[in-house]
Amino acid sequence: MTPTVQERASGQMRLVIVGASGMVGAYALRYALENPAVGRATSIGRKKLGISHPKLNEVLHRDFADCSALAETLSGQDAAVFCLGAYTGAVPDAELRKITVDYTIEFARVLRGSSPGAAFSFLSGNGADPTGRSRIPFARYKGEAENALLAAGFPHVYIFRPAYIYPVEPRKEPNFSYRLLRAIYPAFRILFPNQVIRADDLARAMVDAAVHGTGEHRGAVFENRDIRAMIESLQTPWP
Repeated sequence: MTPTVQERASGQMRLVIVGASGMVGAYALRYALENPAVGRATSIGRKKLGISHPKLNEVLHRDFADCSALAETLSGQDAAVFCLGAYTGAVPDAELRKITVDYTIEFARVLRGSSPGAAFSFLSGNGADPTGRSRIPFARYKGEAENALLAAGFPHVYIFRPAYIYPVEPRKEPNFSYRLLRAIYPAFRILFPNQVIRADDLARAMVDAAVHGTGEHRGAVFENRDIRAMIESLQTPWP
């Protein structure tokens, strides 16, 4: 989809968000829709979001193992925020790798072919291991996905490695560890501020990097401490 005349005249960007039904992706979409620099936000996911907005273009796509059908949707896009993922233990190991690595690579392939100048913000995770030596599958898979994105040829790739992501709004936690972390979060964020990040703050940082850039060349990796610093540097408050 090519930009409209109004979007070209205003200089507004066209942004794609994958995984907007998830915790971070939902905030990313909300922030994109409220961001005056974004003229059109395209959400790509497996299920309807149940929201409407004049800037929103919602596209349903069931099988991320093959994103060829998205080529037209991804044409003329300026940036993408990729938040698709799964929790460790929520799915079998083979499925975790497919979602974490294969889906990311396939989406990036089609986006690169349709919009070679697009920037790419990727939701990775704390401890991601690009060397592939980690004993933790999640770390290896995220590292593998990072390597693929950095080698894909995008002009700018922004990799975000948050530690514990605080949900902000009540939800059904995926496992006991997350229930425990949510319970002790008030004390945890004071004692270990660089090991936590709010879901809405993380989403804002990812969108802001994709839309405005960060001054980094080619590829940039942001650990939890860096993400917190990015949020502190943003002067405009987000309700």
